[in-house]
Amino acid sequence: MATIKISPEDLESASHGKERIPEPGIVVIFGASGDLTKRKLLPALFHLEQAGLLPKEFAMVGVARRSLEDVFVKEMREGIAEFGGVAQDDPKLDAFLAKLTYHALNFDDVAGYANLKSMLEKIDQEKGTQGNRLFYLATAPEHFSDITGHLGDQGMAKPEKGTVRIIIEKPFGHDLESARKLNDEVNAIFDEAQVFRIDHYLGKETVQNILVFRFANGVFEPIWNRNYIDHVQITAAESIGIEGRGPFYEKAGALRDVVQNHVMELLSFIAMEPPISFEAESVRTEKLKVWRAILPIPISNAVRGQYGPGKEGDETVKGYRQEDRVNPESNTETFAALRLELDNWRWAGVPFYLRAGKRLAKRYTEISVQFKQPPQLLFHLGPNAHCNELQPNLITIRIQPDEGISLRFGAKVPSPDMSVCPVVMDFNYAAAFGTSSANGYERLLLDAMLGDATLFAHRLGVETTWALYTPILQKWAAEKPDFPNYAAGTWGPKEADQLLARDGRRWHKV
Repeated sequence: MATIKISPEDLESASHGKERIPEPGIVVIFGASGDLTKRKLLPALFHLEQAGLLPKEFAMVGVARRSLEDVFVKEMREGIAEFGGVAQDDPKLDAFLAKLTYHALNFDDVAGYANLKSMLEKIDQEKGTQGNRLFYLATAPEHFSDITGHLGDQGMAKPEKGTVRIIIEKPFGHDLESARKLNDEVNAIFDEAQVFRIDHYLGKETVQNILVFRFANGVFEPIWNRNYIDHVQITAAESIGIEGRGPFYEKAGALRDVVQNHVMELLSFIAMEPPISFEAESVRTEKLKVWRAILPIPISNAVRGQYGPGKEGDETVKGYRQEDRVNPESNTETFAALRLELDNWRWAGVPFYLRAGKRLAKRYTEISVQFKQPPQLLFHLGPNAHCNELQPNLITIRIQPDEGISLRFGAKVPSPDMSVCPVVMDFNYAAAFGTSSANGYERLLLDAMLGDATLFAHRLGVETTWALYTPILQKWAAEKPDFPNYAAGTWGPKEADQLLARDGRRWHKV
């Protein structure tokens, strides 16, 4: 396998791009007592501080229902050290944590929001944060409406001074009707330009690199269409189970939790037309065109599954129905696979196969773009075991865990005759650029503070993807499936393999 290595000189040169430092402001995190804050958000903000990408006049306020004033900063220090790859004695850590404050607040407490407003105004005076706010809703979805409503009632959504933006974590509804309702409630308080619906997948370097790979390299885009591509596969596989999140997953399932958002974002980057610029409106417009071009999905092209007892490595693991706080007769799917087609000029007739699931054989997320076979085989197959069939050209974009891009092509085997064997040329992020402790939220938080919505979801996109999947969810809800139908540690139900087999194709092996 050939690898690509970037020289230290090239990396140093590339890193000196234009700095983007936001205006002074306060980041206010609702639900700050949850794991997301200490595992992702605070480490990401500290990484931005280390990189010199935060303004000097900057502050953070954690908001949650419990009284944590005495322990909050200590817990966040431990979280930044453990999950951010940061030394406890990092000289910048004390100064960073000095900008962090905690405010206890029941999310339906009117007086608590008035006190929060007073606290933020006091910080403005002390820190010079100029009335600029970034509210981050890292809470359960049922609190979104209460929080946005009370912020509006207190005049914190559209103040006379300063810029206000709000980040909302997924899920953005659980079907089309609930998504529209949530969007209407949020837009009644905040203008759409103020709303940043976050999908952490878009913070991953390899996801952003899909656009660079396609549009910054003249060799690929001319063949990125139905004339040359046979089909596309997108897999988001997890080897773990639901990790104690029974109540959440019972309401979600694989289609809602992963496919409707993460996987559809990946699909849009692979299938979109070149935007006129890499700005929010242009990129969102092209993504929306992709989702609107997807033909209605027949129920026969949608497969669901639920894992039963099985193995994760050498460990015996229980089935989904035996997980804590899960209905022992649950019909929630932990696996979903679909076959899609796009009704547009570029992709007509090219199937897209999607799958996502829990307790599968391996953890990985990747996109495989398989090209058509040559019209005639002119050469012999090589003598080795892995050369026993002619394999088509394949571009694989690995999102996790080993981020990178590989290209499979045929090469002549060293021998007196003209025999061919597939080889792989591989680009690996860690090998080329070194490892990083960044978690993807750095880019998204910085963009939100700058008002750059390119990597965030617009309400039209959210509602379009829900419109695509809501009919499937409704049909599944009306039928009782034969669950469990795959063992933990396998690749899902046999029906997922049949989804491709009836087209004469198969899932790519990892």
